[in-house]
Amino acid sequence: MLYFSRWKTFMIWAVVAISALIAVPNLFSDKQLEAWPSWLPHQKVTLGLDLQGGSHIMLKIERADIVKERLETVVGDVRTTLRDANVRYSGLSGAGQTVQVRITDTAQLQAARDALKPLTNPVNGGTLMGGSVTEVNMSDDGSGLIKLELTDQGIQYRMSSAVGQSIEVVRRRVDELGTTEPLIQRQGSDRIIVQVPGLQDPQRLKALLNQTAKLTFRMVDSTMSATDALNTRPPATSEILYSTDDPAVPYLIEKRVVVSGENLVDAQASFNQQSNEPVVSFRFDSRGAQKFAQATQQNVGRPFAIILDNQVISAPVIREPIVGGSGQISGNFTVEGANDLAVLLRAGALPATLTVVEERTVGPGVGADSIRDGLTASVIGALGVVVFMIGFYGLFGVLANIALAANVIMILSVLTLIGSTLTLPGIAGIVLTMGMAVDSNVLVYERIRDEVKSGRPLVQAIDSGFQRAFATIIDANVTTLIAAMVLFFLGSGPVRGFAVTLSVGVITTVFTAFTMTRWLMAVWLRRTRQKHLPKGVRTGIFDAQNIRFMAIRRYVFAAAAIACIIAVGGFVTKGLNLGIDFKGGSIVEVQAKQGNADLSEIREKLAELNIGEIQAQSFGDNTTALIRIQAQEGGENAEQSAMTMVRGELEQNYDFRRIEVVGPAVSGELTMNATLGVLASLAAILVYIWIRFEWQFAVGAIIATMHDVILTLGLFVLTGIEFNLTSIAAILTVVGYSLNDTVVVYDRMRENLRRYKKMPLPVLIDISINQTLSRTVLTGMTTLLALLALYLFGGEVIASFTAAMLFGVLVGTFSSIYIAGPLLIAFRLRPDIFDKEGEQTEKEGVPSKAAKA
Repeated sequence: MLYFSRWKTFMIWAVVAISALIAVPNLFSDKQLEAWPSWLPHQKVTLGLDLQGGSHIMLKIERADIVKERLETVVGDVRTTLRDANVRYSGLSGAGQTVQVRITDTAQLQAARDALKPLTNPVNGGTLMGGSVTEVNMSDDGSGLIKLELTDQGIQYRMSSAVGQSIEVVRRRVDELGTTEPLIQRQGSDRIIVQVPGLQDPQRLKALLNQTAKLTFRMVDSTMSATDALNTRPPATSEILYSTDDPAVPYLIEKRVVVSGENLVDAQASFNQQSNEPVVSFRFDSRGAQKFAQATQQNVGRPFAIILDNQVISAPVIREPIVGGSGQISGNFTVEGANDLAVLLRAGALPATLTVVEERTVGPGVGADSIRDGLTASVIGALGVVVFMIGFYGLFGVLANIALAANVIMILSVLTLIGSTLTLPGIAGIVLTMGMAVDSNVLVYERIRDEVKSGRPLVQAIDSGFQRAFATIIDANVTTLIAAMVLFFLGSGPVRGFAVTLSVGVITTVFTAFTMTRWLMAVWLRRTRQKHLPKGVRTGIFDAQNIRFMAIRRYVFAAAAIACIIAVGGFVTKGLNLGIDFKGGSIVEVQAKQGNADLSEIREKLAELNIGEIQAQSFGDNTTALIRIQAQEGGENAEQSAMTMVRGELEQNYDFRRIEVVGPAVSGELTMNATLGVLASLAAILVYIWIRFEWQFAVGAIIATMHDVILTLGLFVLTGIEFNLTSIAAILTVVGYSLNDTVVVYDRMRENLRRYKKMPLPVLIDISINQTLSRTVLTGMTTLLALLALYLFGGEVIASFTAAMLFGVLVGTFSSIYIAGPLLIAFRLRPDIFDKEGEQTEKEGVPSKAAKA
């Protein structure tokens, strides 16, 4: 087991060397990497928006727009079809998802059915599996009333098509801004995620994405004035539209479209040569040029309107025919406004309105602070773990620290290779991995000590220690991996980044423990020919302990039950201080441009906006304030309107460092996913432990874990710490850690149950806990050191996240002893259910020397 062939040695160090080569570009700037030879790796870990600044915007296609457009199209098709078939009709209308028309002459009813039948023909679904979609169903009662119903399947098909088309339009618009590496992707059936790193002006991005940019050229109706049309009724062929001026000016516009934006081939911002004002120059394709020329020739002297998204940009009078296929749009533009309009027109129109349902914007200053705080916490946490391990294990601690350094390098290289996005919670995942990574080494080292105490030579003890620790390490880490995987699939944004980092860390930890640490120990043995454990191993202080944990199990169990009841009572009566992730609303972090942030002035100014409850508090230092705004009753659009008003009120005196806006639709989904995430992870872990152990162990582990979750939730209730998405990540991490700890103790209990068939269960459990006490304490201390560094130096953004995990580690350690153990007694676990094959049978009720504490 301790023999390593040359090719194995080469493979181990080749993996480490390649990992280092892949990871090293992350230590250099992009400018420095440009000077590197082309054959060297240049790829770096992508920094999340919380580390480099930028905007994350989730857009939703409005289903009502799709239904309305389809309804209007079907109404138009019915009108045209019946007229072409010379079928007389009346009462043609559309409402909801139904179009109805009454055939005046029932003798023409069959002719009407035959004429309208093509409207119900299925269309190609456009999927890889083929298939077709029926968009319209037709029915009539025989009395002449025909109804055409838009199917849900057809609307969903149109929704899917609209999302695909919208992604391309959004991509063209974002690319026109000149941003680097934007991420634009579909989420679900009606959502689009847009992430733009380093964006300095998120308001401009939202303005570009919010407009459908449907451009039309239509004639102004001169038969009556707009005022008369408002006071009476406009003609059936015209409608009232308003200009973009303030105050808006009404126009009576013909519904007939002369030329649409689909015929545009180019649009550029320029300046009017006479007035020098910003304008947008446009150019039509040949078809559009022909239509435009014909319309202007026939309507010289009449005004025509240029309309964008049902708003009149300008309405000039046609002085002479425009036959060149090009023209200008003027409308009191600013230079930026003309540029943005040109971008919209070049990118094309959206098929439906996109509503911003979630926005998370981080300024570059906040990102720089997060990187600095994250690195500081990482270095301090790593130093704490290194010193701790050397202090307790001496030379073995040095070997563990070398493996830990390789572990971190491998995590960074894997994240670089898979193109993962490193977020602030992701950095927290790396720091947590450093704290938990030594657990595998501690398990191996303590197993080696057990074997040495039983009288085995050191070489055999080391070999046996690695073999006996393997199953325990796998079981312990798989439970953490399950929690991380559930977190990835049901989480979003930074939470998924944390899950990825934690998952990669679990895998690399197992690899380094059983390859690098074992190789280093084999080399040490071969060169020193050591016969005894190094004197630096100081964990023998735990050997003299023979604590009777189960003697007070009833009292501790009762106290834990009371604490859980209090926590549940507080949860029911007081509830959690839910963040915007779960109840909607907005969070704004602002920094005063001069002096300190005036909280009372901020509250007074925002209270005048009538946007609901406003909370303002200091954040970090006196120059920065964190503002919370309650969810708006008007839905997603109301959230954006409220944020616009807040920005307008404060931007003169404050810089906006961070903005988070979550609409009601997203907050409801996040609540559901969070609940499912915790339940799914517990269920998956229950199944795994049941398979690996027995049902008593599985149920005991889950109850102990539920104890930890309930008490951690109680911490949130008691302290009023905001409960948000990162809090869910903290709870699932606590789940993973607690189960890790419980599985290690259970594994030793299972081993002892096979050896001591008649020993009283409380005594056996005490022996097992004492045997693993050194590992429990040391792993808990290293994890707490890493988390404490995160809490003290990681910055305000993840302070609540790490506080919850600190508490969770403590209660997780407690529950693995005082909850998980007594539950086995309560379930009347019997030793005879275990197969003793391959195990040494001891005298009944008498532990061997190796089993003694």
